[in-house]
Amino acid sequence: MAVLRILTYPDPRLRKKSVPVERIDKQIEKLLDDMAETMYDAPGIGLAAPQVGVNLRVIVVDISPREENSPGLIELVNPEIVLAEGEQIGEEGCLSIPGFVSEVRRKARVVVRGLDRKGKPVEIEGTGLLARAFQHEIDHLDGILFIDRLSRLKRELFKKKLEKVFGKEESYAAF
Repeated sequence: MAVLRILTYPDPRLRKKSVPVERIDKQIEKLLDDMAETMYDAPGIGLAAPQVGVNLRVIVVDISPREENSPGLIELVNPEIVLAEGEQIGEEGCLSIPGFVSEVRRKARVVVRGLDRKGKPVEIEGTGLLARAFQHEIDHLDGILFIDRLSRLKRELFKKKLEKVFGKEESYAAF
């Protein structure tokens, strides 16, 4: 297993829509292993393949560092949300946007369908933090970052923070 380099905003690869995995083979299994290793090393509770520069619909999630009754490591290939209901607002951060957190509105409960590492269909229900993590990581597969879900005021605050880091021209070009 290897720790991969996590792309950081404003890398344009984070905005690309990922393609479905056609066949689960040893390469995909290694990607899942490396992504889990990278997520734990970061440390984070979720990671999507685009965040490590791989344009495939693959995610790993493990909320156990934050919640006791967690299912542990969840590896999903070609995940899709098939049911989403309710509403929750909670703080989110992202390994690809270090140093920035904000409150984000998400669905309170989701059902996600995908394939496990052996290609077997799975369906997992998530509520609370797990639902939030699923939505956040699946957004990455569609080129959506949590900052895209912020209110206009919070987006402006984020832009100001970016200006300090990158300068005015770079920050607006990236947003």
